[in-house]
Amino acid sequence: MATKLTKRQQTLQDALAVLKQPTSISEGVATLQSAVKSVAKFDETFELHIRLGINMKHADQQIRTTCVLPEGTGKTIRVAVIAKGEKVSEAQAAGAEVVGSEDLIDRIKNENFFDFDVLIATPDMMVALGKIGKLLGPKGLMPNPKTGTVTFDVAATVKRIKAGQVEVRPDKQGVLHIAVGKLNFTKEALLRNIFAVYDTVLRAKPAAAKGVYVKSIFLTSTMSPSVRIDPSVIANELKSATV
Repeated sequence: MATKLTKRQQTLQDALAVLKQPTSISEGVATLQSAVKSVAKFDETFELHIRLGINMKHADQQIRTTCVLPEGTGKTIRVAVIAKGEKVSEAQAAGAEVVGSEDLIDRIKNENFFDFDVLIATPDMMVALGKIGKLLGPKGLMPNPKTGTVTFDVAATVKRIKAGQVEVRPDKQGVLHIAVGKLNFTKEALLRNIFAVYDTVLRAKPAAAKGVYVKSIFLTSTMSPSVRIDPSVIANELKSATV
C-alpha cells in the first residue's frame, strides 16, 4: 500500500518535478529555495551531500580539512577554549563564550558540561585534555591539528570559526554532509557558500584516490526532498564563479 503524501510533501514534490535531474547547482538552489519558502514554518537549513569515490578504510584516502563559508553558516557558533596564561584573555577578547584551563576540563568531566559547539585547545593543554578524550571524541569535539583547533593562534581561530568555518570530513561511507546556509539566505549567498565548499573538496582530493572522485551531489533542506546536482555542470559553474 503506497504511503499517502501530506499536503506539504505533495507541494514540494510538485514544485521539484519541473527540474530535469541532475541539474545545475544554480537552478537547483533557486527551485528548492522557492519550493521550501512556500511551505516552511521555520528557517530551514540547506545541506550539501557529496558522495566521493574514496575508501575511508585506507588512511591515504581520508579527508579532514576545513572551509570558511564566505556568507557564514546562518547560526551562532558557541566556541570554548582551553588554554592558560595570556591565551585565556586572547580567547575572551576574540569572542569565545567559554574559556578556561584545567578548571574547564574538570567541569566537562565532572559536570558533563557541553554548552558549546566547537572546542579549541592550545598545544600545551593537550596532555591534560587527554583525560576527557573519551567524552569529547564521540561528540566530535576533540580538538585536532587537521581542523586548526589545536593552535596557539587562539584569537584568529575563534574569529574564523565564528565567521563560518565548517569541517569537511566524510562519514565512513565516504559521504560528506555539510550545512551551507539557511532558507533566509539569498540565492547568491547560498551559491557562494556551496562553491567554497565544492572548491575545498576538489582541492582536498587524496593522491591515492582513483577513478571518479565526485560520484554524486544532492542538495536538500531540513524537511525537503533532495535535488540531484550534475557534478560536471557544477564544475563548470565553479570555474566561472569567484571563490
